[in-house]
Order: sequence, then C-alpha cells, then structure tokens
Amino acid sequence: MPARIDRDVSAVLRRVARVLEAADDPWWVIGSAAVALHGGSPGAIGDIDVIVSRRDLDWLYEELPLTATPDETKDVFLSERFGRWSEPALDVEFMTGLKVRVGGEWSAVEPRSRKAIRIGKAQVFVPERAELIAMLQRFGREKDVRRAATLM
Repeated sequence: MPARIDRDVSAVLRRVARVLEAADDPWWVIGSAAVALHGGSPGAIGDIDVIVSRRDLDWLYEELPLTATPDETKDVFLSERFGRWSEPALDVEFMTGLKVRVGGEWSAVEPRSRKAIRIGKAQVFVPERAELIAMLQRFGREKDVRRAATLM
C-alpha cells in the first residue's frame, strides 16, 4: 500500500476495486485518492472520485445503493450521469461523461493511460502520473494545482 494512504481510504479503495472487478469497461480513480496512490500529498481526502463508462454506471445503479446527488459546490464539473455511494467510510462518486469548465467552455475529461496500483490484494487503476498532473492542472482549482505540484 502506498505510504500516504490512510486506513479508511485504503479500505474504501479496496471495496471499490472489489465491486469494479465485474465492470465491463476500464475505470479510473482520479483526484486526491489518485494523487495519494501515486505517492503525492493530496491533503484531506474527502471522497473517492471514479470515472466509469455509462454502461458500468448503469450496472452500478442496479448493484449498489447509489444516489444521483452531485456536490453542488463543484460547479466546475459536469457529468453525463453521476452516482454517489455513501455506504463506505468515505463517499465514492462514480461519474461518466465527466467534463470540466475551462475558460467558460466545457471540456471532456477522458483518461487515456491506465496504471494499476495494488492495495493489499486489490488492484486500483489511476491515470499515469504525467496525465494525472495535466488533469489536475486543467481542473484549475487551487487545491488541484497544489496536488499536481506534489507529483512533480
């Protein structure tokens, strides 16, 4: 397990990995948890952000008690479909068709690379370090830029 991952985050990531073993399509953990998995300093990890395909999110709605309640304070982000899983110690936010607002325009967030990181027996997928840095910088929020800097 990467040194910067606390027990609660690690336990939630293992649960996510177990659930998504049955996913049909690639998926990625992004945001603060991905920074921690790469060995960076994310600051507080308030939730786990996971990009999945539309097909897999539809399936997750059948398998888990998800709610379609995105965080309204994250107004720079927009998802085609969103599902919040609140059962684990930290909320897990599954999203498909994620977009970020950059300079007044919406732009798709579509990871291209995929790195597997082991947490115990679980395998969690994140974008490669360089792609994650670029993604966080594109998000443009102060906390994301700070997180990206810890990966350089």
